[in-house]
Amino acid sequence: MSEDMKNEEMESIVILVDEEGEEHEFLLIDMLEVEEKQYAVLSPIEDNEESDDAIILRVETDENGEDMLYDIEDDEEWEKVVDIWNESLEE
Repeated sequence: MSEDMKNEEMESIVILVDEEGEEHEFLLIDMLEVEEKQYAVLSPIEDNEESDDAIILRVETDENGEDMLYDIEDDEEWEKVVDIWNESLEE
């Protein structure tokens, strides 16, 4: 599954499209690099307010040079990324 990633000027707003075609806005909180792969940490925006929740998606470039976001399906990869994210929060 992939989602289109779009950034608006000045703000790091990402719009993800779910399986039903509905758009959801997220605030880009941080970008992480783990083992030479990029990950986006996103927080959902509900009723024009940022949530305390966060999701992490892997960033890959498609054949057109556009950034795409993908779910992390490998448990080992997920654990590494979460550990790095938690370390960055402690600093």
